[in-house]
Amino acid sequence: MENQSDNYTTLSLMTKSSSTNYYKDADRLLLAVDCIIFGFDKDSLKLLLFQRKVAPFQEEWSLIGSFVKKEESVTKAAERVLKTHTGLTNIFMEELGHYGAVDRDPGDRVISMAHYALMRLQEEDKQIAEEYKAQWFEFDKLPDLVLDHQQMVQDALEKLRRKARYRPIGFELLPEKFTIPQLRLLYEVIYQRDLDRRNFRKKILSMNVLEKLEEKDKTSSRKGAFLYRFIPAKYEEMVEKGVDFVI
Repeated sequence: MENQSDNYTTLSLMTKSSSTNYYKDADRLLLAVDCIIFGFDKDSLKLLLFQRKVAPFQEEWSLIGSFVKKEESVTKAAERVLKTHTGLTNIFMEELGHYGAVDRDPGDRVISMAHYALMRLQEEDKQIAEEYKAQWFEFDKLPDLVLDHQQMVQDALEKLRRKARYRPIGFELLPEKFTIPQLRLLYEVIYQRDLDRRNFRKKILSMNVLEKLEEKDKTSSRKGAFLYRFIPAKYEEMVEKGVDFVI
């Protein structure tokens, strides 16, 4: 009498074996993630770059990136890259898009899924970056970048500007407590244009999404400026009412 257990084992092995041949004729390619990491430091928007450790373009400036591992999703790969080079996990990150020109990378056929992230830049963040030979650059002092990374940066900046018009995305770049002038300066940096001080203050306060604190920031003047805190719940109320966060 046949052993049903043996038959089951044989069938399982045959199934596994055949499944590995489904895509045997498909072309080989690599999947990578590249992260455009924005940071806001005092009065300028910055970008985190590092010098490539491998050829091609070894030692030239590049976005932070990595190949996607077999056991991880694209999102997990981007989160791994972010944590490795900033030490942070719980910050704003969003997929930007794919870059798949056939000749984009002379090293191999590589498709990249770009992501952009926003972080509040503090002194400890700079130290972590230095450990990985990464460096924060101001946007008007960016070095030449490898591959199509310059295009990724421009696309990410445009998306950031569009998002900032309708969502309170700018608060991801500010410290928890900030002044109205600091907030205005951030949006001026993002939009690359001056904003009327009086109109900006009036508009942002009319949205009722900020909590005024008793504390003051006296770093720029003896009188000082009151500090505020963003209230996410108030913003959600705006959304429910169908009101846009338009600056």
